Amino acid sequence: MSGSALQTEFEFTLPQGYADEEGTLHREGTMRLATAADEIKPLTDPRVRSNGSYLTVILLARVITRLGTIEEVTPHHVENLFVSDLAYLQDLYERVNARGADTVDAVCPECGEGFEVEIRSTFEREPEEVEAGNP
Repeated sequence: MSGSALQTEFEFTLPQGYADEEGTLHREGTMRLATAADEIKPLTDPRVRSNGSYLTVILLARVITRLGTIEEVTPHHVENLFVSDLAYLQDLYERVNARGADTVDAVCPECGEGFEVEIRSTFEREPEEVEAGNP
């Protein structure tokens, strides 16, 4: 837990996946932690100035370092994601950048031992977990 190296890249699996022009489905990817420049530079982009919602597209294109076999993710790729995939990536972005990790520290109430717990969104849960109401 404490003293461990900062995790700066996070692997993910999209719920649906990005289908490229050849019909190849790309679901596995990697997102890195955002920098201040990642959040500031897109604000000068004309697409963002004319439509504030486009900020998400540019921001995600900057921090997704790989999507399947695509190693240079562009706004075009993000624009063509399914809505569920976009929501998943927005949630992942918020989780990893708010804490710098996809886990939280926890302590066993009985023995006092510390451990890490992985945080998963609704998109990452198995359908039977969601139906049962498990967080």
